[in-house]
Amino acid sequence: MRSAVHKSIDDVDARQWNALSGTDSPFLRHEFLAALEHTHCVGKRKGWIPTYITLTDAKGLAAAAPVFAKTHSRGEFVFDWGWADAYHRVGLDYYPKLSVAVPFTPATGSRLLVRPGLDARKMSAELLSVIESVAAENSLSSAHALFVNEADRGVCEAAGWLLRRDCQFHWSNRGYASFDAFLETFTAEKRKKAKRERRRVAEAGITYDTRLGGDMDSRLLDRVYAFHRDTFLRHGHEPYLTRDFFTEICRTLPKALMVKVANHAGHAIACAIFFQSTDTLYGRYWGSAADQHSLHFETCYHQGVDYCIEHGLKRFEPGTQGEHKVARGFEPTLTWSAHFITDRRFRAAIEEYLEREGPSVDAYAEEIREHTPFRNPA
Repeated sequence: MRSAVHKSIDDVDARQWNALSGTDSPFLRHEFLAALEHTHCVGKRKGWIPTYITLTDAKGLAAAAPVFAKTHSRGEFVFDWGWADAYHRVGLDYYPKLSVAVPFTPATGSRLLVRPGLDARKMSAELLSVIESVAAENSLSSAHALFVNEADRGVCEAAGWLLRRDCQFHWSNRGYASFDAFLETFTAEKRKKAKRERRRVAEAGITYDTRLGGDMDSRLLDRVYAFHRDTFLRHGHEPYLTRDFFTEICRTLPKALMVKVANHAGHAIACAIFFQSTDTLYGRYWGSAADQHSLHFETCYHQGVDYCIEHGLKRFEPGTQGEHKVARGFEPTLTWSAHFITDRRFRAAIEEYLEREGPSVDAYAEEIREHTPFRNPA
Protein backbone atom coordinates (compact mmCIF):
# COMPACT_ATOMS: atom_id res chain seq x y z
CA MET A 1 0.00 0.00 0.00
CA ARG A 2 1.49 3.33 -1.09
CA SER A 3 0.43 6.75 0.16
CA ALA A 4 0.59 10.00 -1.77
CA VAL A 5 -0.35 13.66 -1.43
CA HIS A 6 -1.89 15.37 -4.46
CA LYS A 7 -2.08 19.11 -5.04
CA SER A 8 -5.02 18.76 -7.42
CA ILE A 9 -7.98 16.42 -7.72
CA ASP A 10 -7.12 16.23 -11.43
CA ASP A 11 -4.07 14.19 -10.45
CA VAL A 12 -6.41 11.42 -9.25
CA ASP A 13 -8.23 9.20 -11.74
CA ALA A 14 -11.88 10.34 -11.75
CA ARG A 15 -13.34 6.89 -12.40
CA GLN A 16 -11.38 5.30 -9.56
CA TRP A 17 -12.19 8.16 -7.18
CA ASN A 18 -15.92 7.93 -7.92
CA ALA A 19 -15.82 4.16 -7.35
CA LEU A 20 -14.91 4.67 -3.68
CA SER A 21 -17.61 4.25 -1.04
CA GLY A 22 -19.24 7.52 -0.01
CA THR A 23 -19.06 9.20 -3.40
CA ASP A 24 -22.80 8.83 -3.93
CA SER A 25 -22.82 12.19 -2.14
CA PRO A 26 -22.65 14.95 -4.77
CA PHE A 27 -20.12 16.85 -2.68
CA LEU A 28 -17.61 14.00 -2.76
CA ARG A 29 -17.83 13.37 -6.47
CA HIS A 30 -14.68 14.02 -8.44
CA GLU A 31 -16.69 16.40 -10.64
CA PHE A 32 -17.75 18.59 -7.68
CA LEU A 33 -14.25 18.85 -6.25
CA ALA A 34 -12.79 19.49 -9.70
CA ALA A 35 -15.30 22.29 -10.31
CA LEU A 36 -14.17 24.00 -7.10
CA GLU A 37 -10.59 23.98 -8.39
CA HIS A 38 -11.27 24.80 -12.03
CA THR A 39 -13.35 27.87 -11.17
CA HIS A 40 -11.01 29.17 -8.44
CA CYS A 41 -13.34 28.65 -5.50
CA VAL A 42 -10.42 26.95 -3.75
CA GLY A 43 -6.67 27.38 -4.07
CA LYS A 44 -3.81 29.17 -2.39
CA ARG A 45 -5.39 32.62 -2.74
CA LYS A 46 -8.61 31.34 -1.15
CA GLY A 47 -6.87 29.70 1.79
CA TRP A 48 -8.15 26.26 0.76
CA ILE A 49 -5.08 24.49 -0.66
CA PRO A 50 -5.84 21.04 -2.15
CA THR A 51 -3.86 18.34 -0.32
CA TYR A 52 -5.69 15.15 -1.32
CA ILE A 53 -4.35 12.03 0.35
CA THR A 54 -4.59 8.64 -1.35
CA LEU A 55 -3.63 5.04 -0.76
CA THR A 56 -3.00 2.79 -3.76
CA ASP A 57 -2.34 -0.91 -4.24
CA ALA A 58 -1.79 -3.19 -7.22
CA LYS A 59 -5.41 -2.64 -8.34
CA GLY A 60 -5.25 1.14 -8.20
CA LEU A 61 -6.89 3.60 -5.83
CA ALA A 62 -7.71 1.86 -2.56
CA ALA A 63 -8.65 4.79 -0.31
CA ALA A 64 -8.65 8.57 -0.32
CA ALA A 65 -9.57 11.62 1.72
CA PRO A 66 -10.53 15.17 0.64
CA VAL A 67 -7.89 17.15 2.54
CA PHE A 68 -7.10 20.86 2.35
CA ALA A 69 -4.37 22.91 3.98
CA LYS A 70 -6.16 25.89 5.52
CA THR A 71 -4.77 29.33 6.33
CA HIS A 72 -7.99 30.40 8.09
CA SER A 73 -11.21 28.82 9.41
CA ARG A 74 -13.75 30.41 7.08
CA GLY A 75 -16.17 28.24 5.16
CA GLU A 76 -15.94 25.30 7.57
CA PHE A 77 -18.93 25.81 9.90
CA VAL A 78 -17.13 24.09 12.78
CA PHE A 79 -15.90 27.09 14.70
CA ASP A 80 -12.40 26.98 16.16
CA TRP A 81 -11.59 30.69 16.23
CA GLY A 82 -11.08 30.50 19.99
CA TRP A 83 -8.52 27.75 19.57
CA ALA A 84 -6.63 29.83 17.01
CA ASP A 85 -6.70 32.82 19.35
CA ALA A 86 -5.29 30.72 22.21
CA TYR A 87 -2.38 29.63 20.02
CA HIS A 88 -1.73 33.24 19.01
CA ARG A 89 -1.71 34.45 22.63
CA VAL A 90 1.18 32.14 23.51
CA GLY A 91 3.14 32.92 20.35
CA LEU A 92 2.32 29.77 18.36
CA ASP A 93 0.87 29.39 14.87
CA TYR A 94 -2.50 27.68 14.55
CA TYR A 95 -2.50 28.12 10.78
CA PRO A 96 -1.92 26.42 8.49
CA LYS A 97 -3.88 23.39 9.58
CA LEU A 98 -5.40 20.43 7.71
CA SER A 99 -9.13 20.11 7.12
CA VAL A 100 -10.59 16.80 5.99
CA ALA A 101 -13.72 18.32 4.56
CA VAL A 102 -15.72 19.48 1.60
CA PRO A 103 -15.23 23.25 1.27
CA PHE A 104 -18.20 25.44 2.21
CA THR A 105 -20.38 22.36 2.84
CA PRO A 106 -21.82 21.71 6.33
CA ALA A 107 -23.31 18.36 5.30
CA THR A 108 -22.62 15.06 7.04
CA GLY A 109 -20.97 12.37 4.94
CA SER A 110 -17.95 10.12 4.43
CA ARG A 111 -14.55 11.72 4.75
CA LEU A 112 -12.50 8.52 4.64
CA LEU A 113 -13.29 6.94 1.28
CA VAL A 114 -12.48 3.27 0.73
CA ARG A 115 -12.80 0.97 -2.27
CA PRO A 116 -15.66 -1.52 -1.82
CA GLY A 117 -14.41 -4.97 -0.94
CA LEU A 118 -11.58 -3.77 1.30
CA ASP A 119 -11.58 -3.66 5.10
CA ALA A 120 -13.12 -0.19 5.48
CA ARG A 121 -12.16 0.28 9.12
CA LYS A 122 -8.57 -0.80 8.56
CA MET A 123 -8.13 1.37 5.47
CA SER A 124 -9.75 4.37 7.16
CA ALA A 125 -7.38 4.02 10.09
CA GLU A 126 -4.47 3.94 7.65
CA LEU A 127 -5.72 7.17 6.03
CA LEU A 128 -5.86 8.85 9.45
CA SER A 129 -2.31 7.70 10.15
CA VAL A 130 -1.08 9.29 6.91
CA ILE A 131 -2.98 12.52 7.68
CA GLU A 132 -1.35 12.65 11.12
CA SER A 133 2.08 12.12 9.54
CA VAL A 134 1.51 14.89 7.00
CA ALA A 135 0.52 17.27 9.80
CA ALA A 136 3.54 16.34 11.94
CA GLU A 137 6.09 16.37 9.10
CA ASN A 138 4.97 19.85 8.04
CA SER A 139 4.82 21.24 11.59
CA LEU A 140 1.10 21.90 11.34
CA SER A 141 -0.91 22.56 14.47
CA SER A 142 -3.74 20.16 13.78
CA ALA A 143 -5.99 18.19 11.46
CA HIS A 144 -9.80 18.33 11.54
CA ALA A 145 -12.32 15.94 10.01
CA LEU A 146 -15.56 17.89 9.63
CA PHE A 147 -19.15 16.62 9.50
CA VAL A 148 -18.11 12.98 9.66
CA ASN A 149 -20.61 10.14 9.42
CA GLU A 150 -21.02 7.51 12.11
CA ALA A 151 -18.49 5.06 10.64
CA ASP A 152 -15.75 7.67 10.30
CA ARG A 153 -16.51 9.02 13.75
CA GLY A 154 -15.84 5.58 15.22
CA VAL A 155 -12.52 5.28 13.39
CA CYS A 156 -11.44 8.74 14.50
CA GLU A 157 -12.35 8.02 18.12
CA ALA A 158 -10.40 4.73 18.04
CA ALA A 159 -7.39 6.64 16.68
CA GLY A 160 -7.51 9.05 19.61
CA TRP A 161 -8.88 12.07 17.76
CA LEU A 162 -11.00 14.39 19.89
CA LEU A 163 -14.71 14.37 19.08
CA ARG A 164 -16.86 17.48 18.96
CA ARG A 165 -20.59 17.72 18.40
CA ASP A 166 -22.95 20.42 17.26
CA CYS A 167 -26.64 20.62 16.42
CA GLN A 168 -28.41 21.08 13.09
CA PHE A 169 -32.07 20.68 12.14
CA HIS A 170 -32.92 17.90 9.68
CA TRP A 171 -36.16 16.58 8.20
CA SER A 172 -36.90 12.85 8.00
CA ASN A 173 -39.31 11.23 5.57
CA ARG A 174 -41.44 8.73 7.48
CA GLY A 175 -43.21 7.48 4.39
CA TYR A 176 -45.50 10.47 3.88
CA ALA A 177 -47.86 10.12 0.91
CA SER A 178 -48.15 13.89 0.47
CA PHE A 179 -47.31 17.19 2.12
CA ASP A 180 -50.79 17.25 3.64
CA ALA A 181 -50.15 13.80 5.12
CA PHE A 182 -46.95 15.18 6.64
CA LEU A 183 -48.89 18.10 8.15
CA GLU A 184 -51.38 15.67 9.67
CA THR A 185 -48.63 14.64 12.10
CA PHE A 186 -48.55 18.23 13.47
CA THR A 187 -50.62 19.54 16.34
CA ALA A 188 -53.67 21.46 15.14
CA GLU A 189 -52.14 24.84 15.98
CA LYS A 190 -48.84 24.16 14.21
CA ARG A 191 -50.61 22.63 11.20
CA LYS A 192 -52.78 25.74 10.89
CA LYS A 193 -49.71 28.02 10.93
CA ALA A 194 -47.89 25.97 8.26
CA LYS A 195 -50.91 26.00 5.98
CA ARG A 196 -51.30 29.73 6.47
CA GLU A 197 -47.68 30.29 5.43
CA ARG A 198 -48.16 28.33 2.22
CA ARG A 199 -51.51 30.01 1.52
CA ARG A 200 -50.02 33.50 1.82
CA VAL A 201 -47.48 32.75 -0.88
CA ALA A 202 -50.01 31.10 -3.18
CA GLU A 203 -52.53 33.91 -2.75
CA ALA A 204 -49.84 36.41 -3.71
CA GLY A 205 -49.76 34.73 -7.14
CA ILE A 206 -46.35 33.12 -6.66
CA THR A 207 -45.72 29.82 -8.42
CA TYR A 208 -42.71 27.51 -8.53
CA ASP A 209 -40.63 25.82 -11.19
CA THR A 210 -38.30 22.95 -10.40
CA ARG A 211 -35.14 22.95 -12.49
CA LEU A 212 -32.29 20.46 -12.49
CA GLY A 213 -28.86 21.72 -13.46
CA GLY A 214 -29.08 20.18 -16.91
CA ASP A 215 -32.37 22.02 -17.55
CA MET A 216 -31.04 25.51 -16.87
CA ASP A 217 -29.91 27.83 -19.63
CA SER A 218 -27.35 30.58 -19.16
CA ARG A 219 -29.97 33.30 -18.75
CA LEU A 220 -31.79 31.54 -15.92
CA LEU A 221 -28.51 30.58 -14.28
CA ASP A 222 -27.45 34.23 -14.35
CA ARG A 223 -30.68 35.17 -12.58
CA VAL A 224 -30.33 32.42 -9.98
CA TYR A 225 -26.72 33.33 -9.28
CA ALA A 226 -27.63 37.01 -8.92
CA PHE A 227 -30.18 36.11 -6.21
CA HIS A 228 -27.60 33.93 -4.47
CA ARG A 229 -24.85 36.58 -4.67
CA ASP A 230 -27.11 39.31 -3.35
CA THR A 231 -27.74 37.32 -0.17
CA PHE A 232 -24.00 37.13 0.49
CA LEU A 233 -23.43 40.80 -0.34
CA ARG A 234 -26.05 41.76 2.23
CA HIS A 235 -23.83 40.05 4.79
CA GLY A 236 -20.76 41.93 3.63
CA HIS A 237 -18.85 39.55 1.39
CA GLU A 238 -18.79 37.79 -1.95
CA PRO A 239 -20.20 34.24 -2.19
CA TYR A 240 -17.83 31.31 -1.79
CA LEU A 241 -18.90 29.81 -5.11
CA THR A 242 -18.36 31.57 -8.42
CA ARG A 243 -20.73 31.90 -11.34
CA ASP A 244 -18.41 29.68 -13.40
CA PHE A 245 -18.69 26.97 -10.74
CA PHE A 246 -22.41 26.61 -11.42
CA THR A 247 -21.83 26.48 -15.16
CA GLU A 248 -19.42 23.58 -14.73
CA ILE A 249 -21.63 21.74 -12.24
CA CYS A 250 -24.62 22.01 -14.57
CA ARG A 251 -22.48 20.34 -17.23
CA THR A 252 -20.72 17.66 -15.17
CA LEU A 253 -23.38 16.86 -12.52
CA PRO A 254 -26.62 17.89 -14.28
CA LYS A 255 -28.90 15.89 -11.98
CA ALA A 256 -27.18 16.69 -8.69
CA LEU A 257 -28.09 20.38 -8.72
CA MET A 258 -31.76 21.29 -8.18
CA VAL A 259 -33.20 24.81 -8.04
CA LYS A 260 -36.64 25.93 -6.94
CA VAL A 261 -37.50 29.15 -8.80
CA ALA A 262 -40.29 31.36 -7.45
CA ASN A 263 -42.14 33.26 -10.17
CA HIS A 264 -44.57 36.18 -10.08
CA ALA A 265 -46.27 37.68 -13.13
CA GLY A 266 -43.97 35.72 -15.40
CA HIS A 267 -40.73 36.80 -13.73
CA ALA A 268 -38.37 34.98 -11.36
CA ILE A 269 -38.39 36.74 -7.99
CA ALA A 270 -36.56 34.27 -5.73
CA CYS A 271 -34.84 30.90 -5.71
CA ALA A 272 -33.44 28.21 -3.45
CA ILE A 273 -30.42 26.18 -4.53
CA PHE A 274 -30.22 22.52 -3.52
CA PHE A 275 -28.04 19.50 -4.19
CA GLN A 276 -29.29 15.92 -3.99
CA SER A 277 -27.98 12.39 -3.64
CA THR A 278 -29.96 9.20 -4.12
CA ASP A 279 -31.65 9.60 -0.73
CA THR A 280 -30.93 13.09 0.63
CA LEU A 281 -31.73 16.68 -0.31
CA TYR A 282 -29.25 19.34 0.78
CA GLY A 283 -30.35 22.95 1.08
CA ARG A 284 -27.52 25.33 0.27
CA TYR A 285 -28.34 28.90 -0.77
CA TRP A 286 -31.24 31.20 -1.40
CA GLY A 287 -31.89 34.70 -2.66
CA SER A 288 -34.85 36.97 -3.36
CA ALA A 289 -35.73 40.23 -5.07
CA ALA A 290 -39.09 40.43 -3.26
CA ASP A 291 -40.18 41.08 0.31
CA GLN A 292 -43.16 38.76 0.38
CA HIS A 293 -44.37 37.38 3.72
CA SER A 294 -43.38 33.69 4.21
CA LEU A 295 -41.52 33.56 0.87
CA HIS A 296 -38.31 32.37 2.52
CA PHE A 297 -40.03 29.59 4.46
CA GLU A 298 -41.94 28.39 1.40
CA THR A 299 -39.00 28.52 -1.01
CA CYS A 300 -36.32 27.01 1.21
CA TYR A 301 -38.25 24.57 3.42
CA HIS A 302 -41.80 23.72 2.34
CA GLN A 303 -40.81 23.35 -1.31
CA GLY A 304 -37.87 21.17 -0.29
CA VAL A 305 -40.03 18.90 1.87
CA ASP A 306 -42.56 18.66 -0.96
CA TYR A 307 -39.77 17.63 -3.34
CA CYS A 308 -38.50 14.95 -0.93
CA ILE A 309 -41.95 13.43 -0.55
CA GLU A 310 -42.58 13.46 -4.30
CA HIS A 311 -39.23 11.84 -5.13
CA GLY A 312 -38.97 9.48 -2.17
CA LEU A 313 -35.91 11.08 -0.59
CA LYS A 314 -35.35 9.99 2.99
CA ARG A 315 -33.75 13.07 4.48
CA PHE A 316 -33.51 16.82 4.03
CA GLU A 317 -30.50 18.69 5.45
CA PRO A 318 -31.20 22.42 5.01
CA GLY A 319 -27.84 23.66 6.35
CA THR A 320 -26.61 25.20 9.57
CA GLN A 321 -28.41 27.12 12.32
CA GLY A 322 -32.00 28.28 12.19
CA GLU A 323 -34.29 27.36 15.08
CA HIS A 324 -37.16 28.65 12.93
CA LYS A 325 -36.88 25.35 11.01
CA VAL A 326 -38.22 23.41 14.00
CA ALA A 327 -41.76 24.74 13.69
CA ARG A 328 -41.75 23.48 10.09
CA GLY A 329 -40.97 19.87 10.95
CA PHE A 330 -37.18 19.84 11.17
CA GLU A 331 -35.75 18.06 14.19
CA PRO A 332 -32.54 18.67 16.18
CA THR A 333 -29.80 16.35 14.93
CA LEU A 334 -26.25 16.05 16.25
CA THR A 335 -23.39 16.54 13.80
CA TRP A 336 -19.83 15.49 14.52
CA SER A 337 -16.25 16.54 13.85
CA ALA A 338 -12.95 14.97 14.93
CA HIS A 339 -9.73 16.77 15.79
CA PHE A 340 -6.07 15.74 15.88
CA ILE A 341 -3.99 18.25 17.87
CA THR A 342 -0.21 17.85 17.55
CA ASP A 343 0.78 19.84 20.68
CA ARG A 344 0.07 17.74 23.78
CA ARG A 345 -0.57 20.74 26.00
CA PHE A 346 -3.15 22.21 23.65
CA ARG A 347 -4.67 18.78 23.09
CA ALA A 348 -5.28 18.47 26.85
CA ALA A 349 -6.79 21.95 27.04
CA ILE A 350 -9.06 21.41 24.03
CA GLU A 351 -10.12 18.00 25.32
CA GLU A 352 -11.14 19.58 28.62
CA TYR A 353 -13.08 22.28 26.75
CA LEU A 354 -14.93 19.71 24.63
CA GLU A 355 -15.86 17.72 27.74
CA ARG A 356 -17.62 20.83 29.04
CA GLU A 357 -19.12 21.85 25.70
CA GLY A 358 -20.61 18.46 24.78
CA PRO A 359 -23.26 18.17 27.52
CA SER A 360 -24.48 21.71 26.78
CA VAL A 361 -24.98 20.78 23.11
CA ASP A 362 -26.92 17.68 24.17
CA ALA A 363 -29.07 19.73 26.54
CA TYR A 364 -29.78 22.28 23.82
CA ALA A 365 -30.88 19.57 21.37
CA GLU A 366 -33.18 18.00 23.96
CA GLU A 367 -34.71 21.36 24.87
CA ILE A 368 -35.39 22.18 21.22
CA ARG A 369 -36.92 18.74 20.69
CA GLU A 370 -39.69 19.69 23.08
CA HIS A 371 -40.77 22.40 20.63
CA THR A 372 -41.19 20.26 17.51
CA PRO A 373 -44.68 20.58 16.00
CA PHE A 374 -45.54 16.88 16.04
CA ARG A 375 -48.46 15.47 18.01
CA ASN A 376 -46.39 12.46 19.05
CA PRO A 377 -42.68 13.44 18.85
CA ALA A 378 -40.31 10.55 18.17
